[in-house]
Amino acid sequence: MVWLVVKWAVTATLVVALSEIASRYSRIGGVLAALPTVTVLTLVWMQLEGVDPARIRDHAWYTFWYVVPTLPMFLVFPAVHVRLGFWPALTVSAVVSVASFFAFARVVGRFGVNLL
Repeated sequence: MVWLVVKWAVTATLVVALSEIASRYSRIGGVLAALPTVTVLTLVWMQLEGVDPARIRDHAWYTFWYVVPTLPMFLVFPAVHVRLGFWPALTVSAVVSVASFFAFARVVGRFGVNLL
């Protein structure tokens, strides 16, 4: 139980710190948010918990493939946000991400990468 609390505390502190930096400094916040901080932290937690190395490798592998179709969201959000506001932009961006994911999964599936 203590380990779980430590994981939550470290992870939450990191996420809050990044959001605070991003709210004050857009470019620095963008750079920090673009870093795979959560993924690296997840890989560290998995290693420290003794997760099977194959599962750790799979996590990194699938993270790569799942990130690619989410990238259009970061172009759609600002364009929609300026016109419709935050919540509609977030909604449209989420829909675009889901649609991009399924389209991307179909394309890479033809090359032997099974995401679904």
